[in-house]
Amino acid sequence: MRFAHDYAIIMGMKGGFIMPQIRPITDLRNTTEISVLCHAKREPVFITRNGYGDLVVMSMETYEELMEAARTDAAIGEAEKEVEEGGLMMDARSTLASLRRKHFE
Repeated sequence: MRFAHDYAIIMGMKGGFIMPQIRPITDLRNTTEISVLCHAKREPVFITRNGYGDLVVMSMETYEELMEAARTDAAIGEAEKEVEEGGLMMDARSTLASLRRKHFE
């Protein structure tokens, strides 16, 4: 269950180690309990089958936060690659001032 390990490490970097919620697949019979757990903890619940990782269940809010973080990481990765390849660098203050003049004045 590699993702559970990675998730625990990531959450640990945000200010404290959080143990992942791991439940057997039979717990999915009680969907209300799983839903309450996902919303209360605001983190994924890892579902195992025969002792091995099988599914991840999370609230829509947690999923949207995860996807937003992934999009941000991808954009940062693209920008870093562009810089490494000799991309055009611009001064942030003058660029932001130019954008303000163009769009807000």
